[in-house]
Amino acid sequence: MLTVRAARGRQAGMTMLEVLVTLVILAFGLLGLAGLHIKIQTLDMEAYQRAQAILLLRDMAERIKANSANAASYERAADAVPPHYGTDWDRTFPNTHECADPSTTTWAEKDICAWDDTLKGASESSSGTKVGAMIGARGCIRQITAPDPTAGICQPGIYRVSVAWQGLFATTAPVAGLSCGATKYGANEAIRRVISNDIAVGLPSCMPAAL
Repeated sequence: MLTVRAARGRQAGMTMLEVLVTLVILAFGLLGLAGLHIKIQTLDMEAYQRAQAILLLRDMAERIKANSANAASYERAADAVPPHYGTDWDRTFPNTHECADPSTTTWAEKDICAWDDTLKGASESSSGTKVGAMIGARGCIRQITAPDPTAGICQPGIYRVSVAWQGLFATTAPVAGLSCGATKYGANEAIRRVISNDIAVGLPSCMPAAL
């Protein structure tokens, strides 16, 4: 009888050990699934931010094309403080016009104010905070090539529209020519994301060289 009881005790002990091993394996599996879920969410957020940036880029490109005669008025000088629209910009222009008083702003300035609103996430808010755009969204507009309306030359103006934002993890730093938002997202430039588009603004009234 004692021998049978001892055997039963050993058998029960082995069963409990197997349960514990199974629980440990299950716990590691759940941790792995949780990590995978977090990674998927992070990648989804990265994709969302890039999609938003593309929309913002196209929006300003279309605005400049629609007001091509005043394309130079959209530029934010590289030495301006700050040299971008969106995050950190106080919504005032060098001529003292400001977004807060639309009656004083030009067509180009109204476009810039609307773009600034979108960069700051005004399209969606939560508890009074604008959350509809990317993290730290900034927009830059630079004149790459000045237009030359000289008859026979008719060189169109080239403008670069860039949108920068903060990524959720480090990848590779943007190329040297894309300086929009540089140093604004910490010391690690691999966190900064930038996309850009060069726009050629023609001179319809310019007379080409005679053939």
